[in-house]
Amino acid sequence: MNTDFTDLPRAPLQLLKLPWLEQAGVQAAMLRLDLIDPLISGNKWFKLRHHLLAARASGAPGLISLGGNHSNHLHALAAAGRRFGFATAGLLRGHAQQTPTVLDLQRLGMQLHWLGYGGYRARHQADFWLPWQSQYPGWHCIAEGGGGIDGALGCAAIVEQARAQLPALGWDDYDAWWLAVGTGTTLAGLVLAEAGAHGVHGALAVPSDYGVQENVRALVGEHGYHLHDACRGGFACIDDTLLRFIDDTEQSTGIPLEALYTGKLLMALRERVSGGHIARGTRLIVVHSGGLQGRRGYL
Repeated sequence: MNTDFTDLPRAPLQLLKLPWLEQAGVQAAMLRLDLIDPLISGNKWFKLRHHLLAARASGAPGLISLGGNHSNHLHALAAAGRRFGFATAGLLRGHAQQTPTVLDLQRLGMQLHWLGYGGYRARHQADFWLPWQSQYPGWHCIAEGGGGIDGALGCAAIVEQARAQLPALGWDDYDAWWLAVGTGTTLAGLVLAEAGAHGVHGALAVPSDYGVQENVRALVGEHGYHLHDACRGGFACIDDTLLRFIDDTEQSTGIPLEALYTGKLLMALRERVSGGHIARGTRLIVVHSGGLQGRRGYL
């Protein structure tokens, strides 16, 4: 297991063998970020890396951030704190609940504060962090989901990982990226790294009023990416059609998926492919953003 956050783990790039891709003549390879680490899973290591570097450089004794009671981000943050010697605190949406994720956070030593729903909505206010900085002096504050420019810069390294593995697939290039979008931070990182060389398509797994478009625009501007609605009615909305699609895909590929992000991503991609919106011969890189621990919240 990797114990140095300055040395990013490697994720394998795996060809997807799915009937709807083959029928359309589209090739896709999945970057398996779910395999890089059992606890700091998926894109979370990349989003946290620059925050961890900044916390170490400033001598911060701890890390504090926000999330829900199934949060992949807080789960990874608590694990990173335990592994790399930082205390951690989590500011949670809603009221106290004992979910599998919350139990893990407690076992990993994270101090939890439940904000209710109104208190959590205040996270975008300019003075939100002031009382927490007073309660936890010197701690490094991290935006929801590891957002902001530090998170985006960390995610830029995802592009390097995929490009290094193209020869093993027999590819000399690719046409575009597809990934699930929650805060827009990972998408922004890919856009920064690509600098216009390849398009980046984000399957928006949260409602349009969550501020993702504004977040991405603030980080990378207006160009180099496209957002597609994939939330299926709202954040964390899961229906039987989606679950059946995930089950069929897992049986075809052997790749475990979760329903909030990567499952919705692949379903949105299938809709675009089957609708004839992606040309034959196109080569796509699809990001598996991890988060499999969150499956315990709905299975």
